[in-house]
Parts: sequence; structure tokens; C-alpha cells
Amino acid sequence: MKELIIKSLDKIRPILQNDGGDVEFVGVSNDGVVSVKMQGACGNCPGAMMTIKMVIEDRLRQEVPGVKSVIGV
Repeated sequence: MKELIIKSLDKIRPILQNDGGDVEFVGVSNDGVVSVKMQGACGNCPGAMMTIKMVIEDRLRQEVPGVKSVIGV
């Protein structure tokens, strides 16, 4: 699962980098909760939680079986 998550995040990364940000994979729990850390401009952005839920979580749930949600740390 970890490898699929990283591959999926690699597809999202260019979108974030266009705005001066990035995302770092932190880990995944046994119950399918993925932890990510927003970096750069995304780390301080008020819309970071929306990006995590509407972009990252949506993509991961579509592409990686077993992902239930994504949280920022």
C-alpha cells in the first residue's frame, strides 16, 4: 500500500509545486488513515486542509484500495 500511496502522491506533487508547495508522505495506519505533511507554501496556507481533503484524499481513495482518509500532521 505504501508504494501505491507514494506513486499517487507523485502525480499530485506537480500541482502543489506550481504554487510553491509540496507534500511529504509520513505514514499509513492499519485502518487506512494516511498521514501527510504539507511543505513550502502549502505548509502555511489556510487552504491546506481543503487541499488535503479535496485533492489528496480524493485521489488516494480512488487509486489506492484500503485508504479511508488523509490527515495532515
